[in-house]
Amino acid sequence: MAMIAAGHFGKPTSRIDGRAKVTGTARYAGEHEARGLAHGFVVSSAIAKGRIKRIHVADALSVDGVLDVISHEHRPRLASADEKYKDEVAPDGSPLRPLYSDQIFFSGQPIALVVAEELEIARFAASLIRVEYEPQPHVTDFEAQRRRGALTKPKDSPSHTRGNAAQAFEQAPVRVKAEYRIPVEHHNAMEPFATTAVWEGDGRITFYDKTQGPQNSRNYVADACGMARGKVRVLSPYVGGGFGSGLRPQYQLLLAALAARALKRSVRVTLTRQQMFTLGYRAAIVQELALGADRGGRLLSFRHSTVAMTSQFEDFQRNCVNWSSMLYRCPNAELRQHLVRLDQNTPCDMRAPAGAEGMYAIECAMDELACAASIDPLELRLINYSDRDQIENRPFSSKELRECYRRGAERFGWSRRNPRPRSMRDGSELVGFGMASGIWEAMQLKASARAVLTANGSVEIASATADIGPGTYTMMAQIAAELLGTPLANVTVKLGDSSLPEAPVEGGSFTTSSVGSAIHAACAAVRKELLRLAKKMPCSPLARAKLDDLIFADGSIRRKDGNGGEVSIADAMRAGKADRIEKEATVEPQANGKYSHYTHSAVFAEVRIDEQLGVIRVTRVVSAVAAGRILNPKTAGSQIIGAVVGGIGMALHEETVTDHRFGRFMNHNLADYHVPANADVHAIDVIFVEEQDDEINPLGVKGVGEIGIVGVAAAIANAVYHATGKRVRDLPITIDKLMREQALD
Repeated sequence: MAMIAAGHFGKPTSRIDGRAKVTGTARYAGEHEARGLAHGFVVSSAIAKGRIKRIHVADALSVDGVLDVISHEHRPRLASADEKYKDEVAPDGSPLRPLYSDQIFFSGQPIALVVAEELEIARFAASLIRVEYEPQPHVTDFEAQRRRGALTKPKDSPSHTRGNAAQAFEQAPVRVKAEYRIPVEHHNAMEPFATTAVWEGDGRITFYDKTQGPQNSRNYVADACGMARGKVRVLSPYVGGGFGSGLRPQYQLLLAALAARALKRSVRVTLTRQQMFTLGYRAAIVQELALGADRGGRLLSFRHSTVAMTSQFEDFQRNCVNWSSMLYRCPNAELRQHLVRLDQNTPCDMRAPAGAEGMYAIECAMDELACAASIDPLELRLINYSDRDQIENRPFSSKELRECYRRGAERFGWSRRNPRPRSMRDGSELVGFGMASGIWEAMQLKASARAVLTANGSVEIASATADIGPGTYTMMAQIAAELLGTPLANVTVKLGDSSLPEAPVEGGSFTTSSVGSAIHAACAAVRKELLRLAKKMPCSPLARAKLDDLIFADGSIRRKDGNGGEVSIADAMRAGKADRIEKEATVEPQANGKYSHYTHSAVFAEVRIDEQLGVIRVTRVVSAVAAGRILNPKTAGSQIIGAVVGGIGMALHEETVTDHRFGRFMNHNLADYHVPANADVHAIDVIFVEEQDDEINPLGVKGVGEIGIVGVAAAIANAVYHATGKRVRDLPITIDKLMREQALD
């Protein structure tokens, strides 16, 4: 791997897009203007399953300013084949085809779009539409279906077996068996989903869309509408939070396209907060764990089975059960997953999908095992520490989890923990200490990037990736500035544009490793060309230099060893009569199957609980993270802090409630769907443990977007048990559940 100087890497750097965001000049999908812009309002299904007999639209069409009502009965032509609606992250099954037919799959499904000159007119007219339904019995009660045994196991459902876990469990002297539940949760990003479709007049449409993947949205809408992809451009320069909800194209994109094509004019469609709850969500899941160990705490058996919900039309699932085999040595394991099909929309990825859910159950079960064996929870994890991926049977490219445990425990003050539940107090409050491990995949996907260097020292970096908030603009600029030896202020970043070099959707913590590696390769090609030009200069001091011998810094090229002269980049380009150097590179994951790649963390949480009222406060969290090279501790630290807040929400607040009479999510607003507020968030301390990984990619980075939430809910749940002696296994942990539980011995 080529050596990289540390001029811009590793330094806390403010976001280069920060000023645009705080001053309001950053425009989001629902804010772009266009000449003659019309507005669409979505009409949603009032039933959970059945068919539409008739849609009465006359009253709506009679309202002054209404332009059209688009429905399955009246719309431009749509593709009929399932594959035309499959986006790049779609699960198996038949994707939803908005306004395609009279069939209803879930409550809140879009069934019509009212388009008017003004949004208020469209919304009022939508209230006048009457729909006659032919309802059918629906099934939305996940727990009832699970208890009834209405389970399916798709052909690609994750599973793993080694040894004889059932026999080993029965023979183990220390055993723990329990069920853990996580409810439906919704993303609730600040920015609602919106699309502004700009009609270009020659059959081309430019879409300003809220999406985590502009090219994914472009391909989806072009294929579904039967348009050439060259006629479609999707822009998403700013995204006000996604957390996974924008990985797949949402239905307002296709509705805006239909309206723009029908009217041959620009149309904007923005979803309400209530309609945001008709999109994907974190699926409810029940996890059963059975752990067996010897009296010294060494694991003998690890059994983990899950049942999660999906829709009737797609097989959405994520691997919740594999994480224990990356963290803990155990000769006998049995890992299984099943699904329950419901008349709901398809779930989707939500921050650290499967990791946040699976590790909650695994780390709570490990805490229960520590209690049963009378072993400190941190010590139990060290006893069973694994240096190998037991599923793939190979070592890790790097794993500094032991150092995360050490530094996190030291910063938190874990040694002050009295192991006996209900033994620590502060006045009227019970105090609890809990901890958990975190793990997430360090992935890399194929990506491309373009680097342009001009004679005046300006640099432009371009890739079609999105920036959903982690600081992607800044990351791209830092890598280019570092490799081309230019100030950060000289770098311009272009992203969020489907016409730019190819990039995957932004998610899974793989953007820096994927797009960053492509930028590294493009800049390396620019450096190579610069050296070629510098060598051609008369009496060049770099005539015999090799690229690995050089540093590009402060606008110049010079030897690392300090011997010999240097050449300014401007002089080299001038001598070569080059006004600009433009290089594009595509990078695919390194095909090295010798190692497994993961990020790790150790999370320590303190809770204080009013003994009389049961009110829980998370007063301190320490998160120690090992994620390879940290390019920017400031933005990376912000990612971990935000993820910890999400973990607090998962542990204590978030739950979407269904009224099964109507098959409808009922608390579909921010008054009734609770997320952590400022008063719920106290001290969060982030530690980045130094970790060198020369195998993973040229930058040595792993990504931090997901790892920050993994383990947080478990650490809080374990702290609640330590404070109260009550084990609540059903998230969120609320006052009523805490009051119902009996203290365990």
